[in-house]
Amino acid sequence: MFEARNDRAELLEEMEELYRRKRYAELRDLLLPMEAADIAALCTDLDEKVPVVFRLLPKELAAEVFVELDSDDQELLIHSFSNTELKEVLDELYLDDTVDIVEEMPAGVVKRILRHCDPEMRKSINEILKYPEDSAGSIMTTEFVDLKANMTVEDALKRIRRTGPDKETINICYVIDDRRHLIGLLTIRTLLLAEEDDVIGDIMERNLIAVQTLDDQEVVARSLSKYDFLALPVVDKENRLVGIVTVDDAIDVLQEEVTEDIEKMAAMLPGDKPYLKTGIFETWKARTPWLMLLMLSATFTGIILTHFEKSLMACAILTSFIPMLSGTGGNSGTQASTAVIRALSLGEVRFSDLFQVLWKEFWVSVCCGLCLAAANFVKMMLVDRWLLQNPTVTPQVALVVCATLVGTVLCAKLVGCSLPLLAKRIGFDPAVMASPFITTIVDALSLLIYFRFASAILGL
Repeated sequence: MFEARNDRAELLEEMEELYRRKRYAELRDLLLPMEAADIAALCTDLDEKVPVVFRLLPKELAAEVFVELDSDDQELLIHSFSNTELKEVLDELYLDDTVDIVEEMPAGVVKRILRHCDPEMRKSINEILKYPEDSAGSIMTTEFVDLKANMTVEDALKRIRRTGPDKETINICYVIDDRRHLIGLLTIRTLLLAEEDDVIGDIMERNLIAVQTLDDQEVVARSLSKYDFLALPVVDKENRLVGIVTVDDAIDVLQEEVTEDIEKMAAMLPGDKPYLKTGIFETWKARTPWLMLLMLSATFTGIILTHFEKSLMACAILTSFIPMLSGTGGNSGTQASTAVIRALSLGEVRFSDLFQVLWKEFWVSVCCGLCLAAANFVKMMLVDRWLLQNPTVTPQVALVVCATLVGTVLCAKLVGCSLPLLAKRIGFDPAVMASPFITTIVDALSLLIYFRFASAILGL
């Protein structure tokens, strides 16, 4: 295992040197103690040397490394494999990992993979690919241990020993009836501690949690996290057991969902490639549409400024405080929206909680707004008026700015907490309604509030 950047650089340098001198046995000995994920991370910097390094690894470790590689390196390896090598790797992969690879490969590579899979795996792959993207069925594996209720513990252990090596996990076994209906589960711990002549139906857990094949994968991942399960059974509409979702797949789903939400909140179209492997054109295509939309929406701010141009000319000092008010409003809205989006993702709030959320954010915004206004008033009087000797910063101007701060923070937090909930209610992704659009709305509102107070207090 390597953690520090210097260790990684030293390892890569040593690997390059051994490769250049063709000391492959030493290179193999260097790699064997490492974890598959660490070897895969090193392979991303080896480029065309990856196929040679991959062939040095034992069959099982090679398969584990293959799963951890990104899609570009996987495609490079598949092209370099002979038919025999490809079949050997596919035989070592778990079904859900094979499905993930198939989904990301070009059509020509997919055909070659399917051609060298055994018929049973090919059938299972095609079955899983039929499920909608982002559903529980699309991320499940059919490689699990199933038992019958009338088995004894001795029979169950024999079955696990016979079929277990090909299963993704044997920690949890699922009990089904003759029509494959899920009726219970038990852990390997329960089996090992039971008497050999105990009947499975007597010691199994009957109160279990399962998901359906069409359930959203994010809901499934949250369920695994909530209940601390290692795996979750997946059933069809008739409660027949068709697969399981394991915790490693749930972690991948949560990582993808978080990344997608962050990209949407930053006004970018979600991508599925690492930053450095995403081309300039792809990055441009992901960012430009949002920038165009936000640029057009920001014209409302310009319209408001134009409308109150005479007020700004009459009291020019007001212009200097617009960036501060705009930034404070945007930050306040983003704080509220981020908290609500996270709560929505974790299932902590629903649309029915809208008024409770608004009530909470109202009082939070009042406290924050008054605190910011008081600090700003002191700053304007001591720094701007006294230290910088700026006579245009009068107590009346400070009152306008501070009153606007309170109003802006109030509006920003109410808009920031309500928009994600409303988006969720009408079927939009809450992350899309986050900071970019909230900032635009809050900018317009803060200017309207600013000039209304200026008109009322300064008589502009």
